[in-house]
Amino acid sequence: MGANRHEKGGVPWGAIDSALAIVAPRRAAARYAAKVAIANLRRGYEAGGKTRVTEGWRGSNASADAEIAAAGPVLRDRSRDLVRNNALAAQAVQVLVNNIVGPGIRPRAASGNKALNKRVDALWRGFSANCDFYGHTDFHGLLALAVREMIEAGDILALKIATPRGLGRTVPLQIQLREIDHLDTARVQDIAGGGYTDQGIEFDAGGRRTAFWMFPQHPGGTTRAFRRRFESERIDATRVAHLFERQRVQSRGVPWGAPAMLALRDLGDWQQAELVRKKTEACLVGIVFGDDETQASVAPVVQDSQGNKVEQFEPGLIAYARGGKDIKFNQPASTAGVYEWNRVQMHIVASGFRVPYALMTGDLSQNNFSSSRVGLNEFRRMVEQLQWQTVIPMFCEPIWRWFVEAAQLAGLLPLDAMIPAEWAPPRFEMVNPLQDVQADLLETRAGFASPQQMIAKRGYDPAAVIEEWATHAEATDALGLIFDSDPRKVSKGGNVQPTEQNTATDPAIHPATGTKPTE
Repeated sequence: MGANRHEKGGVPWGAIDSALAIVAPRRAAARYAAKVAIANLRRGYEAGGKTRVTEGWRGSNASADAEIAAAGPVLRDRSRDLVRNNALAAQAVQVLVNNIVGPGIRPRAASGNKALNKRVDALWRGFSANCDFYGHTDFHGLLALAVREMIEAGDILALKIATPRGLGRTVPLQIQLREIDHLDTARVQDIAGGGYTDQGIEFDAGGRRTAFWMFPQHPGGTTRAFRRRFESERIDATRVAHLFERQRVQSRGVPWGAPAMLALRDLGDWQQAELVRKKTEACLVGIVFGDDETQASVAPVVQDSQGNKVEQFEPGLIAYARGGKDIKFNQPASTAGVYEWNRVQMHIVASGFRVPYALMTGDLSQNNFSSSRVGLNEFRRMVEQLQWQTVIPMFCEPIWRWFVEAAQLAGLLPLDAMIPAEWAPPRFEMVNPLQDVQADLLETRAGFASPQQMIAKRGYDPAAVIEEWATHAEATDALGLIFDSDPRKVSKGGNVQPTEQNTATDPAIHPATGTKPTE
């Protein structure tokens, strides 16, 4: 029976099936359909099967927080080491910070009350300039540092610090950044009422964060031992902004370069080994050999020209063997394909960090205008997603709420006012400015977008730009000046715009074109 078995479409077909097909073809068809269904159930997803090909594939069904608790500290230490000592890692982090933050993500009050908005924006400018608890930078500098920490270490903590007014501060509030090392990750316990603490973060029964347990000083600091406090303190979650990227349902972040760490480390080790090999080959130029080189009874000795035994190689060295009568020069081995191999590895590293290869390496030899633009467009979509779904809601918005609350409690703003913010991320540089501006102009004239949207797209405040235009127009009109940049008086083609005033005073001006006919 076994010898008569064969397969149809990958499903076994035996003698019984053949006989049944002759006497009862319908039953044979049903039997075959059942076999096909069973075979499909057994096959399922090939990547989920346990076969010889996948026997070395180990996975985990642990929660994201469990995996981060086990591997997070090591990943964070290695990521920082790579950023400190590896040029590619340092550049990848810098490219991400440059594009996500740039000169800053700027808020504008959007209460609906023009006078109130002006007041809030003025207070924000004063607060932004003095909001750093340590006094090093302003809000935009804090934001850039926070995003850098999120990328390099996985997450960062910002604390709301109530401070007295004075010393240039109008709003009694400052922001203190703390590295994630301050978090007491060893604190894991149950709390009465169904709450619990995991990795130093306290949750209520529903899984919402209620507090953070932090060390006042950095555990890895060099502060004198008797002044350091190794007991964590509880800080209410309303005073903490926790910035990290969520890729699963998780409460902690991981360094962004985790997928590229091994490739980056191996690439650095390979380059170092190749460099050492080349240096070693360059040290020894040649060896002078003689008749006694084949005599087994004589100990092999290599000497220099003064008869000293050679124990280490130096660049340009020529060594002499005993009884030398011939010289053989060292021929360094050629290494083919090094550039291609390095480029492939750097592409892997760039993909792991989620940055374009050309921006991380500065190598534009493989790019043309179209490919560069397509790559940048996808990178910019990722950056915009991070800005609007991670950085603004998890860091910028909490600080804005703290600012408004502190200003209201200090009597600087009405207590009952609802003052949301409109955020303006930095604009992306145009790849082809002339074509891009023309496309924006056509889009605006067609009604697909408003001038305010185009102004905001470039990172400016539409209301402020319009006010500046009004002030400029009033000043130029008072002095009788006309500039090409004034669309009220000069057309796109550089002609004078027809108005009731100039057509009445000069009948030669054509009312449609605003020009005079040539004689």
